[in-house]
Amino acid sequence: MKNNKLIIQTKTKSYPIYFGNNILEKISVLIKKNLPSVKKVCIISDIKLKKKLLKKLIISLKKYDVKIFKLQSNEKTKSIGVANKIIEKLLKDNFNRSDCVIAFGGGVIGDLSAFISNLTKRGLKFVNIPTTLLAQVDASIGGKTGINTNQGKNLIGTYYQPDFVLSDVSILKSLPEREMVAGYGEILKHSLILDKKFFFWLSKNGKKIINKKNNNVLINAIKKSCKIKSKIIQQDEKEKNLRMILNFGHTFAHGFEGAKNFSKKLNHGEAVLLGMIIASDLSNKKKLLSQRDLLLIKKHYLKLNLVMNIKKIFKKNEINKILYFMKKDKKNVDEKINLILLKKIGKTTDPKKISMKANQIKNFLKLYF
Repeated sequence: MKNNKLIIQTKTKSYPIYFGNNILEKISVLIKKNLPSVKKVCIISDIKLKKKLLKKLIISLKKYDVKIFKLQSNEKTKSIGVANKIIEKLLKDNFNRSDCVIAFGGGVIGDLSAFISNLTKRGLKFVNIPTTLLAQVDASIGGKTGINTNQGKNLIGTYYQPDFVLSDVSILKSLPEREMVAGYGEILKHSLILDKKFFFWLSKNGKKIINKKNNNVLINAIKKSCKIKSKIIQQDEKEKNLRMILNFGHTFAHGFEGAKNFSKKLNHGEAVLLGMIIASDLSNKKKLLSQRDLLLIKKHYLKLNLVMNIKKIFKKNEINKILYFMKKDKKNVDEKINLILLKKIGKTTDPKKISMKANQIKNFLKLYF
């Protein structure tokens, strides 16, 4: 199968994403091509990845001086303490700005690795090899880095674009269905905010993507998703305006994740799926989204058995906790909570146009219980 490439263009940088099946062993060739001055490589890897995958990566990098950090891939790992320990080690090992950090994991590893790359000597080379569907279609593109605090997710961070991204669908083969569904949530989001035709394509191919039945369908879905996100980032790299539409469902999602203490009870993709269906409901209640489009979205959720019932996950007395974290969202500029809602499938409200008081959202969420 022919490999694919997509160039991401931003104001600060242009870089390629390579898509394919069984392309991990090409990493050395790609580093030589894109980053010829690299001598040392630091791999920051998810400790739970299959050993043979990490081994394959290390063998492919045999020409380089390789250091390896294996980390737990959870939100607690995205901390200033973990970042500082790795930065200190890189400085001790005399990593220079011409040397490279490789993120080998999901969004948590990618966010942390990019943050470390950006801060070490004001910028090491950075390569992202996302190993989850969620990271391949979302976290690996766009240059957001971030670590968490007790006050919420990603409240400390920078923008730092990678030098290139390698998305290998063969790495996804060992992922459980729950992880594939989590990634599918972001693919669906991209269709809902900007591409109605893609939404209908997903209606036909969603099961094949989640079940990993067809590599070509999977690569097409990932590439199309990346194209939609890159189109937005190209116009607004640092989330001043347009890029905010990518937060459709996410303000609710961050509230849901925070209320569950960022635990495995509800992963990020599941929270986004729940956030999107609730944001769609709210869009309809506000007479922005037609009943027909709302029913099409709900039908899609039901067909693929996607997360949509808030009562199965939360109790009524957790609403205040959800609101606490929604109010902490960094996209809010005043006491109100900013939301991106849908006008129709493929079109959102304008950024900064819809904001609601916490009590209004509280009363809306109470309707589900």
